[in-house]
Amino acid sequence: MCGRYQLTATSEAIAEHFQLLRPVKFQPSYNIAPARKILTIVELDDQSRKAVNLFWGLVPSWAKDNKNSSHLINARAETVREKPSFRSAFKQRRCLIPATGFYEWAKNADSKQAFHIHRSDQQLFAFAGLWEQWQHDTETLYSCTLITTAATELMQPIHDRMPVIIPPEHYHPWLDKTADADQAFELLDNQTYAQMIATPVSDWVNNPRHDDERCIQLISPLQ
Repeated sequence: MCGRYQLTATSEAIAEHFQLLRPVKFQPSYNIAPARKILTIVELDDQSRKAVNLFWGLVPSWAKDNKNSSHLINARAETVREKPSFRSAFKQRRCLIPATGFYEWAKNADSKQAFHIHRSDQQLFAFAGLWEQWQHDTETLYSCTLITTAATELMQPIHDRMPVIIPPEHYHPWLDKTADADQAFELLDNQTYAQMIATPVSDWVNNPRHDDERCIQLISPLQ
């Protein structure tokens, strides 16, 4: 799964990377956790892109309430086309979730070691996501989830799952609402992980209230 990530790029860099027409308003963070609004990129009918803030923890449109959204922070790529919670969103409401890194924990004998996974050049990338609209009476909630898949060779020593990363050349095919769902599914192959590295960081990141550069500070694995 993926339950924590980082987005510390500038507003200008995000707008340029995702070819947005308007400036991005968001709060950079070294330690983004579920159950909060996160920056998300969607494509409009004219194929322009817009940055929106969506609640991380997808609530299906048919849900009776929005109390269990934290259970749907991730969607498994293997079943995303068939699972009732995600299949409609996968067909028509795919999105990108900008990031500059994410965290995963490797289990040791009596503890866990946190790792910061990021591009070797420290640049922006984007997770594959889905978004949904839930409405009940006068209440409306826009929410999202992040798609995960089986770990690559890089990630296997750390965790058996990892978030799907969409490369820039596939941004439009992924966001395109008119694209066939099977074609979109083929974009979840994760070749982008060839550009990623994993560095051990301290347990400072374990607490989601900690939000500063210490979250990504490299340490010796023996510390």
